[in-house]
Amino acid sequence: MNILGISAFYHDSAACLVQDGLIRAAAQEERFTRKKHDFNFPINAINSCLKQGGLTARKLDHVIFYDKPFLKFERILETYVQYAPIGIGSFIKAMPLWIKQKLWTQSNIQDALEDYKGKILFAPHHQSHAASAFYPSPFEEAAIITTDGVGEWTTTSMGFGRSNQIDLLKEIHFPHSLGMLYSAFTYYTGFKVNSGEYKVMGLAPYGEPKYAQLILDYLIDLKEDGSFRLNMDYFNFAAGLTMTNRKFHKLFGGPPRKSETLLAQKEMDLARSVQEVTEMALLRMARHAKAETGAKHLCLAGGVALNCVANGIILRENIFEDIWMQPAAGDAGGALGAALAVWYDYLGNKRTVTKGSDVQQGSYLGPEYQEKEITSFLNNHQIPNRKMESSNMMDDLADLIANENVIGWFQGRMEFGPRALGGRSILGDARSTKMQKKMNLKIKYRESFRPFAPSVLDEHVSDYFEIDRQSPYMMLVAPVKKERQRQMSDEEINLFGIDKLNVLRSDIPAITHVDYSARIQTVHKKTNPLYWQLIHTFYKKTGCPVVVNTSFNVRGEPIVCTPLDAYKCFMRTEMDYLVLGPYLLDKKDQPEFHDDIDWREIFELD
Repeated sequence: MNILGISAFYHDSAACLVQDGLIRAAAQEERFTRKKHDFNFPINAINSCLKQGGLTARKLDHVIFYDKPFLKFERILETYVQYAPIGIGSFIKAMPLWIKQKLWTQSNIQDALEDYKGKILFAPHHQSHAASAFYPSPFEEAAIITTDGVGEWTTTSMGFGRSNQIDLLKEIHFPHSLGMLYSAFTYYTGFKVNSGEYKVMGLAPYGEPKYAQLILDYLIDLKEDGSFRLNMDYFNFAAGLTMTNRKFHKLFGGPPRKSETLLAQKEMDLARSVQEVTEMALLRMARHAKAETGAKHLCLAGGVALNCVANGIILRENIFEDIWMQPAAGDAGGALGAALAVWYDYLGNKRTVTKGSDVQQGSYLGPEYQEKEITSFLNNHQIPNRKMESSNMMDDLADLIANENVIGWFQGRMEFGPRALGGRSILGDARSTKMQKKMNLKIKYRESFRPFAPSVLDEHVSDYFEIDRQSPYMMLVAPVKKERQRQMSDEEINLFGIDKLNVLRSDIPAITHVDYSARIQTVHKKTNPLYWQLIHTFYKKTGCPVVVNTSFNVRGEPIVCTPLDAYKCFMRTEMDYLVLGPYLLDKKDQPEFHDDIDWREIFELD
């Protein structure tokens, strides 16, 4: 039984192939088009999934789209009518895209899969999110919370999953949206909506929650059960072209920060404030879900579930025995959830759960390039390289990392979701005092305040972090253990804002954020043996089972997909080495690289 799930036309279009209930392949369209957050119909992702499954469209049994376009269009029309004539500019801009593309989703699918003769199914948006959260999880039953910007009408749902069935019990509808509230502050602090929310999360520890009560008093009426209503007098997203309006700007003392201008303490305090309000809302939702369902476990999906700081707080509050978050929690994961919903909800197949083990397969669900393909690429482009012997490969690479080299790591299947998990990663020494600055300014070409994540051997995670369980998908933030933290001087303690950045905070400073936290990835021998072996070898040599792991891309680009993508990224940056399969490429050996993009000029870096 072959089921294809598709998400498209909002942001992060994707496809997923489920074969006999198993997730066979999944990928985002952006990885193939090189257009970050590509929302167009995911024909390249579909073809990749079919190729990995050894199929043509003719062999598909079911195709499903992750939401209901006509219901979403109804919401948009009703909203414009309600706010008319205020939203006329936004209406004029939005309608051509709907009339030319979004309303014709079924025809688009039929045109792309012309050999497919079956029905095309449509799932409610938050049902797709809920299915993506529960069905791959290691739980026989669980409470489910989904929250994002908006689906058709729903922005937040609470439900319960048992075996092969999901029931959504409560919903909050547009325009009242926790995702939109967070995005409003993303916009106001000068970052890009639907892309920069994680920057706000990373900026929050530099600030104080000075505006939290103002948000609660004027912007959101938050109830004890986690339900809420936004005061739409302060927002413009319902029918306008911006997220916030003049009343919002007056409340917070001025217009939005312009993109790429200097970050002030105000932006840091705003980030901290909206982060704390979001955490408060999610905690109340979690407690209410526990009271309503009595479940021991919780599953999370929707774009807000990518807020790994809030996820860590929910876990540490011990409301549930354990929680599980869909790694591709945003719209991309909707393709996966929709496909699994066909297998379980629509077809009624039995679901078997292995205790303590999910079926997400480490989220290594994208395409893989075999050694012969990499060899052909290197030879065809006459790229200098050295093939490493398998017996010495890990020793050599561990030594390079220990000597503070930055390494591009391209191995196995590409990850599904926004995190690099050891398939398409850039690696460095977590013990280095200069690694964060080097990676941000010379490799990633991004803001200096942005933290990096650790990859840690699963068996040693509790030696370094205040967490007692797996975190394979980088979806949880936890504190660095007290005994590994460095005692700061009074002068350092009293630093404010961005001045906190350069203070040494632990014996793994490259991944320790200013609040002593880290976004953790536990690495498991079973799901990624090669990556585990590399870190294990580094541990044997240095006594440290932790490396820096950041996504293999530069700012503004998607994570690399192909060997060519990896080589271009390697040559555009000041990365020291690139590992493509068994091949090691030394930057010093490479010929002059001609590229039409000057990253340093674009991002105004010295």
